[in-house]
Amino acid sequence: MLHRRTLLGTAAGLLAAPRLARAAWPDRPIRMMIPYGGGGQTDVVARLVADAMSRNLGQAVTPDNRPGAAGVVAAEAVVRSPPDGTTLLVGTRNTQAINEALRPNLPFAHARDLVTIGLYATTPNILLVHSSVPARNLSEFVAYAKANPGRLNYASSGIGATTHLSMELLSEKAGIELIHVPYRQSTQGMTDLLAGRVQARLVGLPEAEPVKADPAIRALGVTSPRRSPNWPEVPAIGEVVQGYEALNLFGLMAHAQTPREIVLRLNESLNQALASRELQEAFARVGADPAPPNTPEQAEDRALAQANLWVPMIRRLNLSAQ
Repeated sequence: MLHRRTLLGTAAGLLAAPRLARAAWPDRPIRMMIPYGGGGQTDVVARLVADAMSRNLGQAVTPDNRPGAAGVVAAEAVVRSPPDGTTLLVGTRNTQAINEALRPNLPFAHARDLVTIGLYATTPNILLVHSSVPARNLSEFVAYAKANPGRLNYASSGIGATTHLSMELLSEKAGIELIHVPYRQSTQGMTDLLAGRVQARLVGLPEAEPVKADPAIRALGVTSPRRSPNWPEVPAIGEVVQGYEALNLFGLMAHAQTPREIVLRLNESLNQALASRELQEAFARVGADPAPPNTPEQAEDRALAQANLWVPMIRRLNLSAQ
């Protein structure tokens, strides 16, 4: 099991950041490192948050896509940046623990080199299949996969991505055998699904929304415990596969040596953004759920609870990205 990295200070500090820090920071644009390419759910949701934080910080928060190695490239860029709160990472302790389990020789240690700022959203994935698959619903898909073990393949945005692990969890719980096809860019996987070069994929709702009406695909289930209001006709996978649930968790991190008052100022800005009607409406349009107000410590706890689901699975399946 993983243990939460204790941060100094309490939630009371959230409301008492030093006046000096408020006056002097931020004095230049902030870069938000997005660990995947444009168009995927991580990119879509992060850009909405960057825009909202720009407004309440009075300084530009600029998205910077740094795809590669399932987030390692972006994380390393943050670890190597000055610890002044002007270079942020889209990620959580969950995503970092997953990468550490997949890549034991990383050039940094997330518990030592990164600090949590807060969480901003969750999204379910949705199971999409190509129209050539002879399954009109999830029960039929499971039955077809059982009758054809190892003949259905599915796309993901990379080894250890939540779109990969969520499908492996479905395979375990449903007792089916599927072939994994990882992609460097999430949008490439969607392109191949629409073309029928792969038969299935789990993808976040923000990425699925633009292809919602495409006749080449069929939606069979969402990974949240309840149906999504954006796709009300699509059942939760747990309605068919007992005990199944898997959500994507999104948050922000920074260099571990970032001054505590700046971490709290960023956390405050993030919570202000989450409280804004504009961001809530933007999230609703893409199928993302805003996180409730949270402190860095609360964000740590929730992210590590997720890691305690995925890291044992990585070890159980002997997954490696080396």
